[in-house]
Amino acid sequence: MPETAAGSELAQKASIELAGSRVREFFRGRAAHLLDRTIYLSLLTLIALIAIPGGAATFWWEAAFECAVFALGALWAIESLLSRARRVNGHRLFAPLLALAAFAFIQAQPLWGANATERVEGVAWRVASVDPYETRFFVFRLLALILAGVLLLRYTSNRHRLRALIYVIIGVGVASALFGIVRQAIQNDAWVLTLHTPYAVYVDLLNLRPGEGGYGQFGNRNHFAFLMEMTLGLALGLIAGGGVRDNRLPIYLAAAAIVWTALVLTTSRGAIFSMLSQIIFIALFVTGSRPSREAPERKSKASRGWSRISRSHMTRVILVLCLVVAVTIGVFYVGGDPLVNRLETVPGELSVDDTGERRGARRIEIWRATWQLIKANPVAGVGFGGYWAAIPAYHDASGVWTPEQAHNDYLELLASGGLIGAALGTWFIVALIRLARERLRATDSFRRAACLGALAGLFGVAVHSLFDYGLHITTNALVFTVLVAIAVMDSRVEKRAA
Repeated sequence: MPETAAGSELAQKASIELAGSRVREFFRGRAAHLLDRTIYLSLLTLIALIAIPGGAATFWWEAAFECAVFALGALWAIESLLSRARRVNGHRLFAPLLALAAFAFIQAQPLWGANATERVEGVAWRVASVDPYETRFFVFRLLALILAGVLLLRYTSNRHRLRALIYVIIGVGVASALFGIVRQAIQNDAWVLTLHTPYAVYVDLLNLRPGEGGYGQFGNRNHFAFLMEMTLGLALGLIAGGGVRDNRLPIYLAAAAIVWTALVLTTSRGAIFSMLSQIIFIALFVTGSRPSREAPERKSKASRGWSRISRSHMTRVILVLCLVVAVTIGVFYVGGDPLVNRLETVPGELSVDDTGERRGARRIEIWRATWQLIKANPVAGVGFGGYWAAIPAYHDASGVWTPEQAHNDYLELLASGGLIGAALGTWFIVALIRLARERLRATDSFRRAACLGALAGLFGVAVHSLFDYGLHITTNALVFTVLVAIAVMDSRVEKRAA
């Protein structure tokens, strides 16, 4: 009897412990699920909010963005502990970026030859970066973007969430495009001056003060064009790749038309060239994709003949040329005389002839000075964020105007990071291309189309970065990060088999 009672007591304790364990697991799972949804929705909200401010508001807004991302990273750590999920997607892609952040951090540290007094005083010549403070800011900004990309890959865990992410990006682009078009149509100096002191904060927040080159909420029309290119590439890629349902096709076409119009009205020469490059990229991909594998005996002779014609290189070239001509005609029709006048200045920008003014403001002159800077600092560069402080010594001009950026992100990468930075950047590009090629072979049509759209947006940025520096703007850098994440999404976003 005592043994029976003891056994019963042990069984009762085991039952209580099991029930307690189940309750703890239930609440642990509920908390993890709540954090999962909170982090994902916060990311979508952050993407939408980061595109709002411009002008003087960008500095504190960027700081708020970085703090928000790091806070979401802390929530991710808690959620991982609760859900016991240790998997981090995209580690092959973000490894070179983490290495780049580590390299930039080293650039901002005192060299080994500096003594204790020099380290306290921060003697500039004992530090690899010519502006160590700006280099540290670059490190924090890059880490925030890397973390945002990792969080997107971690929490965009199904098809519904991927669609929502795409909707947010296109929605941000369309809203910005409409704001830019309306602002250009109605804004003038007198209208802005009627906004008295109570509204001054909104004037600064939305960058409504008149100035040279401003467009939309951006202070530079070229920076605005970067956002339009990424949005347009994503929308057109989804349409051309067959990722849009027939009943939603008019909505996507209308969104693409609005964004395209805003892009053309910027009269940005680099944007026009980049947009045409995107059209060619998408057209070549679609016309070069493999047709469905149907049994040859089931095809008619006419069908087989048309298949051979459509796959021929000559047909693809003709179709692409016709498309480019049609788009070009539309560009000049919408852009009008302002666009023609700006395009006429391209030869002067790239001419090697001396104009006699010696302002050094032409791109060819900036690139020459940047190349001299690169040759003087070939291995480790002058430090990320330090370009503006180093270039005056190599900029052969009157001194009235000095460039703060190289107007070519590839040259600036070489100038800032040297061969080490260029190698890390190449590593990232190769890793992205390899992962994207795998995604383009997916059997799920929506996943392939999303990857194509993201790559089209990224390709537009890659081309435009030959002439401008739009990725220096946090809004564009974040949207660029989102497109990278969309391009390399794993199989969780594919449609589940019934």
